[in-house]
Amino acid sequence: MKSLVILALLTCHAIALGEEAVGWENPLREKLTKMAADLTANLKPWNVPSRRFEVESHFAVADGVTVNTTAIQKTIDECSAAGGGVVLFSKGAYVTGTLLLKSGVMLEICENSSILGSTDLVDYPDHIASRQTVMDTHMKVKQSLIHAEGVERVGLRGPGRINFRGEKSNFPGKQTIGETPGRPFGMRLIDSKKIVVENITLTNSACWMQNYLNCEDLIFHKMTVNNHANYNNDGIDIDGCRRVILRDCKINSEDDAFCLKGASLRPTEDLLVENSTFYSTCNAFKIGTDTQGDFRRIFIRNLKLGGIPKEMESSAGHQASSGITLATVDGGTVEDILISDAVIEGARCPVFLRVGSRGRLMPGMPAAPIGLLRRILIENISGIGNLRQGSFISGIKHGTIEDVVIRNYKVGMEGGGTSEMMQASVAESEKGYPDAHQFSVKGLPAFGFYIRHARRIDFHDAKIVSAASDARPAFVLGAGAQDVRLDNRLLSK
Repeated sequence: MKSLVILALLTCHAIALGEEAVGWENPLREKLTKMAADLTANLKPWNVPSRRFEVESHFAVADGVTVNTTAIQKTIDECSAAGGGVVLFSKGAYVTGTLLLKSGVMLEICENSSILGSTDLVDYPDHIASRQTVMDTHMKVKQSLIHAEGVERVGLRGPGRINFRGEKSNFPGKQTIGETPGRPFGMRLIDSKKIVVENITLTNSACWMQNYLNCEDLIFHKMTVNNHANYNNDGIDIDGCRRVILRDCKINSEDDAFCLKGASLRPTEDLLVENSTFYSTCNAFKIGTDTQGDFRRIFIRNLKLGGIPKEMESSAGHQASSGITLATVDGGTVEDILISDAVIEGARCPVFLRVGSRGRLMPGMPAAPIGLLRRILIENISGIGNLRQGSFISGIKHGTIEDVVIRNYKVGMEGGGTSEMMQASVAESEKGYPDAHQFSVKGLPAFGFYIRHARRIDFHDAKIVSAASDARPAFVLGAGAQDVRLDNRLLSK
């Protein structure tokens, strides 16, 4: 392989360096710890008025058969017009088509009650966003069970559930990175504020489960998502939002479990994600693919990530493509990210960092620059049972990843790699789709980390263990890798 330097973990040439922490590391940790404390202290659920509006007041029937869209919508409208309160579902299973959520309305689904999505596409009329985004122009998203735009003080709470009934038999379609005609999203909230989703179970969307674009002040607490009914079954997609807390949630999804995006052309800033479990047959935690906006000040801690345990439901196997993916391919900047205290298991590529130049934008926009990926701190990572591919840090020739610290990384891999994998050419794919499985999924040149087009990458106390014998070294540097260190020792060519 051209420009390839193979570096074994314990047999590398080294130059002793000085201080262990790089200059930006401790200030970043302090800044994001303070941000998390400020969010916890100041971002609280909005005060829901005590007024209660039962959907039966407009003759909804909770028999699991009657389509109650009109009755439920009238109840929502009445609640909002009265100044807000609770719209209550307490008598059983309520079938409905698209509901338009209004300001001041909390949908409460009581224990042993549920909302069921209609299985007839005619009950999902088009709702075209007034402010078009990349999502609208490329995916042509028009339909969802719950839709809101330009509202504030809204939410969902349980302990009941919403079953969107999005099975392929009800809403057929194909796996795609483009349009999804005939497969409604579960929930889509746009340009809205003060959103709460708590103590509720969401299952079986026909496409993405929930999508929040350009929203502010969002709280997700004790939310359970199980999404294996169809294709493109993401768990949650937060796009261009500011001030977000997600805490004590469980997501099991066919596609990306937790995903941050920038298609709204707005920045994603000030997020705290903690004490949660994200399982996926794609990416457990991801920034991307749409990265037209910037991402900064994001603190992720105390997570379980990776593939889906054998005892849990899965429609597409049990391996995850990645545990952590941080990517920018559409011009956005991804910076000031702290991921701490995570367990990654069952992932083919535990950590995937990527800069690319896909450049997907709305028609008529000027070409996107190559984005930036920098000041990334990943620490206290453990786990076993990860697959053979290995982790991958890869920019492109004119888009270098910069300033990454990976500290206290103790991750077990499957092993079994061959010497042929060491010499295999890994495609640059500068304009390609940034998923780890697009790159030498059967085995990268290293069983630990393959690194290229990246500089100032620091590993501290990185112990990567193969369960089976592996012919590959733990670390391999490819083209454009500069100033990569292991325990303060420069890995030299």
